[in-house]
Amino acid sequence: MTVTTDRATARTDVPPAPEPAPFPTGTQRLPLAKAVNLGLRRALRNDERVLLMGEDIGRLGGVFRVTDGLFAEFGEDRVVDTPLAESGIVGTAIGLALRGYRPVCEIQFDGFVFPAFDQITTQLAKMHYRSQGRLRLPVVIRIPYGGGIGAIEHHSESPEALFAHTPGLRVVSPSTAADGFTMIQQAIASPDPVIFLEPKGRYWEKGDVDLDAPLPAPHGAPADLDHARVVRPGTDVTVVAYGPTVATALKAAEAAAAEGTSLEVIDLRTISPIDTATVAASVARTGRCVVVHEAPVLYGTGAEVAARVTEECFFHLQAPVLRVGGFHTPYPVSKVEHEYLPGLDRLLDAVDRALAF
Repeated sequence: MTVTTDRATARTDVPPAPEPAPFPTGTQRLPLAKAVNLGLRRALRNDERVLLMGEDIGRLGGVFRVTDGLFAEFGEDRVVDTPLAESGIVGTAIGLALRGYRPVCEIQFDGFVFPAFDQITTQLAKMHYRSQGRLRLPVVIRIPYGGGIGAIEHHSESPEALFAHTPGLRVVSPSTAADGFTMIQQAIASPDPVIFLEPKGRYWEKGDVDLDAPLPAPHGAPADLDHARVVRPGTDVTVVAYGPTVATALKAAEAAAAEGTSLEVIDLRTISPIDTATVAASVARTGRCVVVHEAPVLYGTGAEVAARVTEECFFHLQAPVLRVGGFHTPYPVSKVEHEYLPGLDRLLDAVDRALAF
């Protein structure tokens, strides 16, 4: 029997697909969303094993347009529109990783990740350990997280502590466009599963991005993902933040400086593993520490940072480590979300309390 396919009978007068646009170069001022887009684009160009998967990420370009243009350049086999089934997305990615691919999954909103929680915590995180190191699952799960966009329920969660508590996962969060561009490529190059948390409330904030800069670590060994960064030196109080609250901490430092108080701001960048050494070195100089994140304070990342600082810097501390974050309630309706999120006043109040000891 002869099978006639559409490919066999296709017209020959159809013009070829246009050549992809050249990759931009130089230093450009870009929003975080575009910087992540270009990081994904460079990873797709550099490694044929990389593919993207998610709901509406193809022709639409994603809800936040982070994957805009990638479907047209790389096609439906590498930028895959999936069904609305987060568990299926991650489960498929695990199978692809076992076959040598490097899948990058997009979870459309933070609150949608929970149907995939079983696959992430019981399979993705454990396979390397369970196989005694024989198997690697280089899967990246991109999650737009946090609040501040006026969204409805299930669209403004901060679930980072749930994943950081799970051994076998890297959990990272860029706060700037430059880090968004670099860190997504490092995450894809990592041999480990990475939860890549993107602060969606900061997607449109711009920063300078060096598009020619080589990655700080060789392919397959993204050591820089483990490093925090001092983004503003100071002498009186160390403020530790990550993701969406780094900008809040920097604004607090500006306000405090006007009153004669010098805040040192650390962008944690990596939530698991935590770069304790950078934080401890800062606190040893300042003697005081405040940790701020959007997630609820109770059992949050700030509790782990506070415990480690207390252990490492006990004889340097001049005040207890204080935490600022969301309240222990479900995320509220958009009309009052800015009362829930840690803002400038709550952070400066904690700084004042630390200085009062």
